[in-house]
Amino acid sequence: MTPGFSYRRAASIKDAVTGISEGNGRILAGGTDLLGCLRDSVFTTNMVVSITGIKELKRIDETPGGGLSIGALATITEISESPVIRERYPALAQAAAEVASPQLRNQGTIGGNLCQKPRCWYYRGEFHCLRKGGDRCYAVAGENHYHCIFGGNGCYIVHPSDTAPALIVYGAEATIAGPAGMRKVSLENFFVPPAKEVTKETVLEAGEIVTAIVLPPPLAGLKSSYRKIRSRQSWDFALAGVALALRTSNGRVTDARIVLSGAAPVPWRLVDAENALIGKVPDPDSAKYTAALSVKDAQPLKHNAYKIPLFKGLIEEEVVNISQA
Repeated sequence: MTPGFSYRRAASIKDAVTGISEGNGRILAGGTDLLGCLRDSVFTTNMVVSITGIKELKRIDETPGGGLSIGALATITEISESPVIRERYPALAQAAAEVASPQLRNQGTIGGNLCQKPRCWYYRGEFHCLRKGGDRCYAVAGENHYHCIFGGNGCYIVHPSDTAPALIVYGAEATIAGPAGMRKVSLENFFVPPAKEVTKETVLEAGEIVTAIVLPPPLAGLKSSYRKIRSRQSWDFALAGVALALRTSNGRVTDARIVLSGAAPVPWRLVDAENALIGKVPDPDSAKYTAALSVKDAQPLKHNAYKIPLFKGLIEEEVVNISQA
């Protein structure tokens, strides 16, 4: 049963910040994650602040120089179907199209997709786990088929967002509003790994909300893609996913970004594998080497070692596919 709470409809960003700064208020955007968390007692709140009436958050605008600013209330469907995103940032459009089901894409927002809570069944269940302030991660000795193989450090969730890895390969930033004013944070630094703070998923402080995602102009010659493997084709979170961006000159890679989904508690960037591609021809041999390097630090649990060959094959195929696109 969903517990009782007060409801406030914010008229502006400032009003929303004020509303959630009073006590332990929570933001309501699409509501696809919030209501489930309240029902399942993942957290509690005495105040829900709706931002759905704030028009300036419902936009996809071009910025000077050819970049893009996406309001936090832009729906996942709007992002997947936007002509400018499909043309300039295809990995983001592909990632958005892979999110959940059509109904949830119509309702869910980009801000909510980035800030959603983990889907670990112990965290979502009746377990006082480490992430909820307890003394253990139940996944370590439990059912961990879908948990992480990188970056666990005591808590073995996987980050649930498909759009986050795609945004990171483009160097996107989050614009954040809070009691102290506005600030910007690189999406790569927006998510908090368990080694730093096990009870937090993002850098958002009390009273802060994401208002927009800002994408820089795409570099000339950049090719990008997002590919996701899941248990069910119709609807599911990633077993393994990769956002990839490559830039080449004279047939050799000059810049590379590889970020995984379904792999770690945060979107997992493979810096060593990226560096290994620089200067190489993106052919089957370099793709195979890059894929092997990508999984060298994996630390699987008892039931999820299958993810290692899954990621290895996925990355190898995508490096070749994107170079031939």
